[in-house]
Amino acid sequence: MLTPGALLLGFLCSDALIGGVPLVPWMFAYITFAMGLGIRAREVKLAFTRPLPMLAAIAVAHVFMPLAAWGAGSALFGAESPYVVGFVLLMLSPLGISSLMWVGVSGGLPAAITALVTVSSLVSPLIVPFGLDLMFGAAIEMDTRGIMLDLLLIVVLPTAAGIALNEASRGRATAVLQPGAAFMSKLAFLAVITLNAAAIGPHIHLLGGAIPALIPAVVALVAIGYAAGYAVSLPWRSAELTTTLAYGCGIRNISLGIVIGLGYLRPEAAVPVVLSILIQQPGAALFRSLLRRIQGRGAGRRLSGEVTIEREG
Repeated sequence: MLTPGALLLGFLCSDALIGGVPLVPWMFAYITFAMGLGIRAREVKLAFTRPLPMLAAIAVAHVFMPLAAWGAGSALFGAESPYVVGFVLLMLSPLGISSLMWVGVSGGLPAAITALVTVSSLVSPLIVPFGLDLMFGAAIEMDTRGIMLDLLLIVVLPTAAGIALNEASRGRATAVLQPGAAFMSKLAFLAVITLNAAAIGPHIHLLGGAIPALIPAVVALVAIGYAAGYAVSLPWRSAELTTTLAYGCGIRNISLGIVIGLGYLRPEAAVPVVLSILIQQPGAALFRSLLRRIQGRGAGRRLSGEVTIEREG
């Protein structure tokens, strides 16, 4: 309820809150610093002992999904629509921090998802601007260097600083600072949502009747992300890895997408990213239930096969 409430507050109180929009990048930098505080270098290094699943997930998340977003968006709204840019921006955005929580409670591989989120965040200054430029080129006005610099300042450097502080303190920074930092980062996350909604508020009238078509499209795109992550994990036949890659490909850093969308693109381009706020976390809960059913059936079939073999023996 907090996230939709923050979104609604921003829309309804746009005039009063819009003056705080310049603070959003600084708040986001704090969020990524808090994320870095919870990461140890050895966790990232350990995950790279199996690089193929990592590379496959990055390829699905940042190559296949943006192309799927472009194709679906173009079919629904036309290739020139700013909503298509928003769909692609959502899929180019780094993997979301909340995937760490979902992987943890769903029996995945914490080290692997930590590495995925970290790598995705660190390469975002290259992936986001060049991905947009490659897919849209002169069709959109965009400051590629500005986006790269912003991503470097609000994602890469704070994340690296958090990891470095944790390493220098030999993990003590996590124990001492992480609880408070995590709480403050949640407040900052809600503030980012509220202020970004306030920035979009004056442009709501431009949406017209697009919302009824946009919401199902965003739902479908998020669902495809989970399905693609699930599918790419199948060659390794590991339930833990399947859980990890599915959540990795299905959850995105929405706050960053909104910051880039409002800072460098037309306001309409940020709308699909904003709508995904309402969909991403309920979708994660629904996917967890679906995944447990699928894996439960698989375990049941394996157990049935083992019993049959024992009887035949």
